[in-house]
Amino acid sequence: MTEAARQLTFALAPATAPTFANFVTGPNAEAVSTLRRCASVAGGDAAAVVVLWGAPGAGKSHLLQAAVEAARTAGRAASYVATPASLGAATVEASALVAIDDVDRADASAQAQLFTLFNALAAQGGKFLAAAAAPPAQLALRDDLRTRLGWGLVYEVRPLSDADKPTALAAFARERGFTLPDDVIAYLLAHGRRDTASLVRTLVALDAHSLALRRPITVPLIRDWLQRDIGLSDGAPPA
Repeated sequence: MTEAARQLTFALAPATAPTFANFVTGPNAEAVSTLRRCASVAGGDAAAVVVLWGAPGAGKSHLLQAAVEAARTAGRAASYVATPASLGAATVEASALVAIDDVDRADASAQAQLFTLFNALAAQGGKFLAAAAAPPAQLALRDDLRTRLGWGLVYEVRPLSDADKPTALAAFARERGFTLPDDVIAYLLAHGRRDTASLVRTLVALDAHSLALRRPITVPLIRDWLQRDIGLSDGAPPA
């Protein structure tokens, strides 16, 4: 199997809904802990405003959606808004927690709605979560909105470095209750897509596959998965 075919195969691992459980925390432990607290029923003393910023692909959208899912699981009304342009008045009235993605892309009309939403949530003790490409002070937004975004906690969401990935992936596996040997991690990093989202999808799929077969996750198991279930060969000799 060619390298391109192998990476495509790993990319075919099914996507999973964003949750805290399938986020590889890495250097973002404080941000994750804060968002968990915001989403919990007992999180009334948590920060009312949390802004995440960072480069594309760092995991900001995942964390916003994970917070909304956790809040709903806890019985709280919560909404995820993928873009400020889709923000509606119903969101203000119905949710105790609102997560707004890409606030830096809000036009004048959306900025006015965001300002109204911020004040409404503050009045009712709700939580305002947001994500942007830069910290609040650097956003090209109206002054009153930019100032309010800076009132809360601000976290840079940092992607995993290549050096951090082996340790972070092993920790992710332990948290899910399975062991990920060093040679498996090395195999995935060498032959699969290296972005964190793809690695997580692959690990979740491998975990389900190993449980179905009642076999631990090993390099031979991965090769069998590729050869038998997906019908491809990695060209490596049997282990």
